[in-house]
Amino acid sequence: MAASSATEEIHEANVRYHDLAAARYDVKWGIDFGERGQKQVSGKLRKALGESFGPFRRGLEIGAGTGYFGLNLRQAGAIEEYTATDVSQGMLDVLDESAHRLDIDARTACCEATRLPFPDASFDLVFGHAVLHHLPDLDASFAEFMRVLAPGGAIAFCGEPSLYGDKIATAPKRVAHALAPAWRALVGASAAARNGHHQVAEEGPLERIVDVHAFTPAALAQPVRRAGFQGVRVSGEELAASLFGWANRALEATAEPSEVPWIWHQYAYRGYLGLQALDRALLEPRLPPAVFYNLLVAARSPSA
Repeated sequence: MAASSATEEIHEANVRYHDLAAARYDVKWGIDFGERGQKQVSGKLRKALGESFGPFRRGLEIGAGTGYFGLNLRQAGAIEEYTATDVSQGMLDVLDESAHRLDIDARTACCEATRLPFPDASFDLVFGHAVLHHLPDLDASFAEFMRVLAPGGAIAFCGEPSLYGDKIATAPKRVAHALAPAWRALVGASAAARNGHHQVAEEGPLERIVDVHAFTPAALAQPVRRAGFQGVRVSGEELAASLFGWANRALEATAEPSEVPWIWHQYAYRGYLGLQALDRALLEPRLPPAVFYNLLVAARSPSA
């Protein structure tokens, strides 16, 4: 398949997949726009940027989805003006609804990362969460990020799957699927209804197309450097927490959501936070970035 045809197929699959997922995306991933969500995303951005953490006046989110990262950063005061882009208008529609509910002035644009509809030097921070692995042309994307950044501006991308972490995440999912019937009996939940099964069945093959990359730290840094960014920094996060979280999400996906008891959600949430703290305190300072499930990359554009 020619490169242009493959890129178009990935683009169309991304649009369809994320339009399908938009309506239930926040519920599926437990997205929170309160103090908990703000603390989570601020911590990720601070970890990515290190000592150069904001606040930033003009922030542009790439692949914003329903706004988990950007809306929380805006509420936390990390950015003053928020612009969100995505290839899925369905995702941006949900983001607009959340922004209105939260009384946040958010500008949105449905576009590709390689063709951003903004003038040069329009932003002080270009950022994203779990988006780079969906982009077929990373070199063109980072060149565009450089174009819209003001001199000395920053980029920060978090939540990118590492090559090794992506492989080890399959283990807790397999175990969870095997244990799912016993788990549902234990918590008193019935199997998930099949209404909407056609939509879920369509999402599965699309997901295999839209997940284009899983990165080594070196592979993630290369297109950033080629675009001319300086001070490129790649770090890793979440090992124990990611294994725990993937197992729990795989179990919950097999059950009717309304029947999963409150006490289970408390256990899953508090356990995840506890293991996140373990990762931060013991594992992340000592282990190489490649072993973690998530990679983060940050850099600066040259100063004028």
